[in-house]
Amino acid sequence: MGKTYPLIPKKVKKVETKYRRIITEIPVPESIPILEKLRKYEPVSMTGQVPILWDRAIGINVFDKYGNMWLDFSSGVLVANAGHGNEYVLKEIKKIIEKPLLHNYCFPSEIRAQLVEKIASLSPEPLKKVFLLTTGAEAVECAIKLARTYGKKKNKKVIISFEGAFHGRTLGAQMIGGIPELKEWIVNPDPDIVILPFPGDPRCKDKSFDLFLKKLKEKGVKEKDVCAVISETYQGGNVGLMPIEYAKNLRDWCNKNEVILIFDEVQAGFGRTGTFWGFQHYGIIPDIFILGKGISSSLPISAVVGRQDIMDQYQPQTMTSTHTGNPLCCASALGSIRYIEENKLWENALKMGEIFEKELDKLKKYEIVRFVCGKGLVWGLHITKNNSDEPDPDTAFEIVAKCFEKGLLFFAPVGYKGATIKVNPPLIINKEAIIEGCSVIEEAIEEIM
Repeated sequence: MGKTYPLIPKKVKKVETKYRRIITEIPVPESIPILEKLRKYEPVSMTGQVPILWDRAIGINVFDKYGNMWLDFSSGVLVANAGHGNEYVLKEIKKIIEKPLLHNYCFPSEIRAQLVEKIASLSPEPLKKVFLLTTGAEAVECAIKLARTYGKKKNKKVIISFEGAFHGRTLGAQMIGGIPELKEWIVNPDPDIVILPFPGDPRCKDKSFDLFLKKLKEKGVKEKDVCAVISETYQGGNVGLMPIEYAKNLRDWCNKNEVILIFDEVQAGFGRTGTFWGFQHYGIIPDIFILGKGISSSLPISAVVGRQDIMDQYQPQTMTSTHTGNPLCCASALGSIRYIEENKLWENALKMGEIFEKELDKLKKYEIVRFVCGKGLVWGLHITKNNSDEPDPDTAFEIVAKCFEKGLLFFAPVGYKGATIKVNPPLIINKEAIIEGCSVIEEAIEEIM
């Protein structure tokens, strides 16, 4: 994990299609002083992506200022659901800028009222309370706080999460995460956070709910002590979804034991998986769900949505955030949500997802592509060594780099040992662009093998 693309220009084959254009050396020689400045003044952790110097982004394309154009299969890490530079989003942001109203803390604003009402109107009963925050990790921290506070009333404090889970990079979010190497810095881990196998991971052989119950018993966890279970709707690292029967059994178990069920929808919400909310695939309703990323298709905003009795536990001024409901961010979210609604982008995600599934499944003929997982417009290619389950992060990184040089953009590989290539374009993508992009992936694999 943690490879860095070298800042040494090299000649690559010129590309000129409807969706891709590469006409310079890569990385662009003129961009290197700026890239070097970033590497000088930012921490090393910021150097993991391919060295494209973003200048503008429109629809499903990202441009630099040197004439190159990339087909974007990243959505800027699953943010640009409605497409980059969406006109609806820009229009709503401009209205707020022209007032101007750039910040108002927790003082009431009309735009904030409009957004929480809109989210509540789209949320199933009884999840009608909405708390706006800034980042997904901040929203996760808030959900943990609410669940623990609620549990204290009955002396319940254990939180169950899953292996392979990623919920953010703050302390609480990483403690409930399921990736051990990301938690090595934590000196005093919370002993009441329990991590169980995730049944949606393709490497998990036992996908029955019996495994959940068995592992709880093995870890000495009593059902009466559990206050919450939290899971990504699909795991961001491996794009694995729970089996539907497992999810239904989990909901029943939570009901029986008065446990709050939390779904982290930061990646899955707003049409990404082919339904408006990702948890709709399971036919169940959580007690809390967490939103971020695609909520605005642009600016930083997140939300916690839940039942009134859970959300209203804190008195005035005791659960707030400096940038809650920032006017510009609210405007961008309203524009994005309205565009997704009016154009039913979840339907396009479902339809285009079927094309992706067909095209990506073809890549399994290569022994390095061990698993293909996904739903709608989020997919994961699990790259392994010699048709085994052993992850191959170096080859995954090399595929991403080759695609970058050919005009197809991914973010760096993620998931188990950093060996999963995430495929998640904006929800406005069409069949022609999907087929072209998948052909580029195959070209890259052919050149590497």
